Amino acid sequence: MTMNEADTRANLIDPKLVAAGWSVVEHSFIRREQICPGRILPSGGKGGGKRASALSCDYVLEYKGRKLAAIEAKKESLSYTEGVRQAKDYAQRLQCRLGYATNGHQIYLIDRVTGEEKFVERFLSPEELWALAFNPVNDPTTPADSEPEFAEIWRERFAQIPFECKGDWKPRYYQENAINNTLEAIAHGKQRILLTLATGTGKTCIAFQAAWKLFHSRWSLTAQTNPEAAKKRPRILFLADRNVLANQALNDFGSFGEDAIVRLEPNEIKKKGAVPKNASVFFTIFQTFMSGPVDEYGEKTPYFGEYARDFFDFIIIDECHRGGANDESSWREILEYFSPAVQLGLTATPKRTVNADTYNYFGEPVYTYALKDGINDGFLTPFKVLPIVGTMDEYVYMEGDGIVVQGEPELGRVYTEGDFNRIITIPEREKMRVKYWMDRINPNEKTIVFCATQAHAGMVRDYINQYAKSNGWTRNDNYCVRVTANDGAAGENDLKTFQNNEKTIPTILTTSRKLSTGVDARNVRNIVLMRQCNNMIEFKQIIGRGTRMYDGKDHFTIYDFVKAHYNFADPEWDGEPIDPPEPCDTCGKSPCSCEKGGGGDTGECKRCGQSPCICEKTPPEPCQECGQRPCVCVKKLVIQLSDGKTRSIKFVASALYWSADGKMITAKEFIERLFGDLPQFFNDEDQLREIWSDPSTREKLLQSLAEAGYDAEKLDSMKELIDAKDSDVYDVLAYVAYATETHTRKERVATAKPLINSRFDNYNQQQFIKFVLDRYIADGVDELSTAKMRSLIELKYNTISDATKELGTPAAIRETFVGFQKYLYEQ
Repeated sequence: MTMNEADTRANLIDPKLVAAGWSVVEHSFIRREQICPGRILPSGGKGGGKRASALSCDYVLEYKGRKLAAIEAKKESLSYTEGVRQAKDYAQRLQCRLGYATNGHQIYLIDRVTGEEKFVERFLSPEELWALAFNPVNDPTTPADSEPEFAEIWRERFAQIPFECKGDWKPRYYQENAINNTLEAIAHGKQRILLTLATGTGKTCIAFQAAWKLFHSRWSLTAQTNPEAAKKRPRILFLADRNVLANQALNDFGSFGEDAIVRLEPNEIKKKGAVPKNASVFFTIFQTFMSGPVDEYGEKTPYFGEYARDFFDFIIIDECHRGGANDESSWREILEYFSPAVQLGLTATPKRTVNADTYNYFGEPVYTYALKDGINDGFLTPFKVLPIVGTMDEYVYMEGDGIVVQGEPELGRVYTEGDFNRIITIPEREKMRVKYWMDRINPNEKTIVFCATQAHAGMVRDYINQYAKSNGWTRNDNYCVRVTANDGAAGENDLKTFQNNEKTIPTILTTSRKLSTGVDARNVRNIVLMRQCNNMIEFKQIIGRGTRMYDGKDHFTIYDFVKAHYNFADPEWDGEPIDPPEPCDTCGKSPCSCEKGGGGDTGECKRCGQSPCICEKTPPEPCQECGQRPCVCVKKLVIQLSDGKTRSIKFVASALYWSADGKMITAKEFIERLFGDLPQFFNDEDQLREIWSDPSTREKLLQSLAEAGYDAEKLDSMKELIDAKDSDVYDVLAYVAYATETHTRKERVATAKPLINSRFDNYNQQQFIKFVLDRYIADGVDELSTAKMRSLIELKYNTISDATKELGTPAAIRETFVGFQKYLYEQ
């Protein structure tokens, strides 16, 4: 008898691994690894929790805390070739140099570095695999002298420090890759390190784990090249540009202990008369570090200058694309001052023209994990986009439109989206937009609304509260609140409450730009765009407000009034990073290492001779009208529309769909892809009908379709496109594949009822079937799932025991429930 996979593993593969020393040699382990849980499958509001198939690796060989090889096992009777694709995929994901595919008899090796593939007689031992993975001598693609003298020592010391696992937390595969790559770069003496991971994937957690290992291995700048002298623990600085980010990081780093961490705040520094130095991990924002007292010469002395240049060993720059590494930013001064430190930049945005300075400063990322990877793996929540077109997306003033409350309209001028709520405001237009999207959301779902300005955010907040109260959704004055820079501490408190998933009020936040990045609110179900968003980096950050996972959240929705969805069509949306710049003609390096300002190697300013430049900048002139800088003159045009003009405002929404390759596609493209893919699921309409008539085979088909990107919600939404809103999903598939005529669910029931009644002639059976069919007509094919059978029985009969008195044994009830369904789909 041939062995199944479990027996093959136990009797053929496991002994070979043990013979090679795995789980025998100290610090070597054989693990089974769930790589990712599988993409979340939107359910169309009919109950979440379904996922595509999880990815699990049969064997992961781990030594000294590092994963070195992935093995895909197949049962003895199958060829090893059935596991080659998986072995390559798993080895790539886990950053293992080697992948193995085996059926217990043949062992096929794939070397990801050299590209070599071959049969081997045995598995490599832990020591052999370690040497192959990390010794340049064994890597023909790497110069033999590329390994710094102390890299191996630090690599092993870092590996000896376990992850700090609070509760049941353990690193996801990409997090472990990012942590290992960061530490590997530090072991090799790299000074500038960049991590690029999508919003919601845990960048702060990655930074914490890297800092934890550095701290407990006693790595420091002085110990880097002298490991034997590693006595003191490193000093670590966490830099952000917003208080909310610094405070979130402070909580994430709590395992260091209260005596080891300190938050730098201006009031505390002023009170104590100096910056704190007696700590190990420091948290602050750039603005605090750049502020400081004025000296006796009238010059500002920033607080960061109170620390020695080599005070910090390791600096983490959160959201580093937002200015920390920008050549034009004064914040760059901080990073250059602390240039001896190893600096780790964290960003969610791949290399683009607009953030090239960040990449020039830090270099190419040591690890990248894209938004599409996070969604396809099931670590981020998928989304749908509703582009909304209105009859007043543009506006030309005409006599009789209404009352000009303020300003003078320019006759013939076309006011476009970028003008609204900046130079022209039409309150009724904003009210109608609010009404449109509020009529389509669940009023209890947490929502963030992005507005053009802080004043616009205040206006929209008021319209939301008015509409919610008029509909009886709430009586609470704080149902919707504004969170902008002008809202100060009160806004921060509202944001903190909104982030608490146990709190239901506030339910909706309006903002302008404050919430576009770094806010960890996991249960956001809707994002409403009521202002333009032409910056790709900011757009990705806004999308990231909804991608964080939460129990029962299988998708979130973006309501787009401003054509921001065009960003999805841009190759920069989630494509490959732009090419690195050409080497500089002067210094020959990429990125250029020439000093800015033309001062040669000294970096001195041509005008003042100082580095950094201390030239006085001439402030802009005050406004001639109001005498203030910036100008506070009222220039906005406000128009109160007539009632008839208001009623003419209409909206039309369409849908965009997320494809598995990380692109948004139109409904037309979705149908074209579906048409091309359906033949792999059934051969003809008769087979489709046979599959669909049985709940068990129907569920398998729906699961397979969902894993291919055609989940229940998308298929359900197709009904409107084929003008069959009240039909069955079966009709969608048959129509797309074979152009068959569609039928409403009510028509199906009416046609099938005589035949069903003739086959199930018991009165009680007929009453039960009628109850189920009524639910089917009302709510769709999900009501025919065997998973719904128990709840339907309890809904009609209260208990299973009561149902058996009417319908017979549970087996008989199931036979009835499953048996009548085939008649619904007979030709």
